[in-house]
Amino acid sequence: MATRLFSDLVNRAAPSVPGCPQPVILTYIRNAAIDVCERTGAWRYKHATVTMTAGTYEYAFVPESGAEVYSVLTANLNGNELAPTTIEALHQQYPKYPSSVAAERATPKYIFQVSPITFHVALVPDNSTDAIEMFVTQRPTRAATGMNEAVMDDVEDAIIHGALQQLLTLPERTWSDTELAAYHAKQFIFKVTERRARVNIGAARAAPTVRMNAWA
Repeated sequence: MATRLFSDLVNRAAPSVPGCPQPVILTYIRNAAIDVCERTGAWRYKHATVTMTAGTYEYAFVPESGAEVYSVLTANLNGNELAPTTIEALHQQYPKYPSSVAAERATPKYIFQVSPITFHVALVPDNSTDAIEMFVTQRPTRAATGMNEAVMDDVEDAIIHGALQQLLTLPERTWSDTELAAYHAKQFIFKVTERRARVNIGAARAAPTVRMNAWA
């Protein structure tokens, strides 16, 4: 996928914060992009197939370049759903997880995210032929210089408002403006909320309707 640089947005933000160094603007643009991706789930990605290894329960995510996985949307093992869970809930049902006893291995039924880098399956896999398919949401890393071009184009306004609301509240700067910051904060919330709603509903879907079924 094509990548668009965060530096592309610097000139758009700069007039609202005169005198602010470009590296500072760029940092806040990246921070806002991360925030927008977390809040909206807009950067969605069909993860590469992950093949299980018998006895191995922890696996590494393989995100796009410059990205890290924020959440797992859906996951299935050989076409069967892997239920999302937490380590606390899992231990209530399987206190010995992850067991190193080979006889206690089984086909995994659950998945949970450990970090932006790794995820676990449970129970511990008993063979090396099962394959996991996932859809995940991503966010830029703190070292990223850009992100997926199509996604960035779609959430550009939210990123700009998010960056400016923070830059304008920096104390004792020549460009500080709390009133203007409040405006951008409201616009940021509006843009993020609208984009999140479109992600959840799907841009191609019709508006929800209610249909009454006739009595038999």
